[in-house]
Amino acid sequence: MLGHLGLLAGLILLIVLALRGVNILLAVLFSILVIGLTNGMALQEVFLQHFPFGASGAFSFAGNFLLLFLCGALFGRIMAASHAAQGVAMAITRWLGAPRALLIAMLVCALLTYGGVVVFVVIFTMYPIGVTLMKEANIPRRLYAAAIALGAGTFTMTALPGTPSIHNVIAANSLGTDLFAGGWYGVLAGILMAGFGMWYLEKQWRTAISNGEGYQATPKDEQMAALAPQGDARLPGLARSIAPILAVLFLIVLPRLLMLSGISADWISFALTQPILWASFALLSGSALCYVLFPPVRPNFVKTAGQGADDALLPLINTAAVIGFGGVVIQTPGFHAFAAWLLGLNLPDLLSVFISANLISGITASASGGLQIFMSSLAPAYLESGVSPELLHRIANLAAGGLDSLPHSGAVIALFTLMGLSHKEAYRDIFVVTVLVPMLAALIVVGLAMALH
Repeated sequence: MLGHLGLLAGLILLIVLALRGVNILLAVLFSILVIGLTNGMALQEVFLQHFPFGASGAFSFAGNFLLLFLCGALFGRIMAASHAAQGVAMAITRWLGAPRALLIAMLVCALLTYGGVVVFVVIFTMYPIGVTLMKEANIPRRLYAAAIALGAGTFTMTALPGTPSIHNVIAANSLGTDLFAGGWYGVLAGILMAGFGMWYLEKQWRTAISNGEGYQATPKDEQMAALAPQGDARLPGLARSIAPILAVLFLIVLPRLLMLSGISADWISFALTQPILWASFALLSGSALCYVLFPPVRPNFVKTAGQGADDALLPLINTAAVIGFGGVVIQTPGFHAFAAWLLGLNLPDLLSVFISANLISGITASASGGLQIFMSSLAPAYLESGVSPELLHRIANLAAGGLDSLPHSGAVIALFTLMGLSHKEAYRDIFVVTVLVPMLAALIVVGLAMALH
């Protein structure tokens, strides 16, 4: 009983500390101390074995995915330094017009993240541009933040096939599938997430305007606006700006297209069976193309690449820390009882996958962390029960993107901190577009998959 209470106390402590702005690594270390002591676990095993080096340990994860984080952050930094990311954003703004600022934010964030630009770079890219858009269209800051979250942290993260997102790669690496597994289900879920999410945001915008709520400037807005491009002359055109993103996606798609065409080669088999290395290679190729296409980035290319390497460290450490927290949790009797309860529910397998992946992601407040733990602890049981690896890949991805955005989510806290928002002001909208909408879309897809299988 004490162990179960300690497990709950450790989770609550993690949430409270994260909400209070405590560094997530410190919050995790305090939380696993509570869990270890209340569950009678040897502290040397908690801190020197389960947390760092277990099957779901922090360093185990960091070692496996360092290259992908590094290449993704490198590509994102070079895209930002070359102004290609801003070029994409401003081109879409000219095309759709500032009054469609919420749609613009979602589309640009989706395009950038689907192409491999890391979420934190996307946030920093969109906020300076967003200051102008929010002013012109009189959009409340909370709704613009929700539009960024919808585009960067939902359907391109877990649903759309082919994306080099860490979540897609975790599933492929664990199940032996490729990045396009369960593709049509993912496309359907992506359409549902984007459609329902934008419907909600546009409705809230109209309600806000009718209630007299609009854009309110902050001192930080002026600082961020200064980072935005001042005029289009210094920006590359849309064709050049989007070329590196298209190149990354093309390289990821190419091996699958060749395989479907009946062409076989050793490098094709390598690409399909090594998603981490192949996605990393695609991102590096995109960075190299930036060097060729954008002369201004060449003089400081090495320095920019170094900054990209720095950009990779904090997201990698934070993600690894949360996964290490889960690595301790799964060693407790309480988690084993919880897992047995989940697997023993008299539910269809796919619905059980939806529930279990959601709950684990909610515990860790991380889709990638929850997915990694799910794959190492529960996925084998579902495979044994007859769920195909391809279907499990996509359904688990979709489910992991539900409860991952609870208030203690690192990405939510980072977005609010950057935009000067509090949970009281803005979390309701974030909750709707990154929790409720993805869960609804995933449930619809689960129902369809159950009907077809």
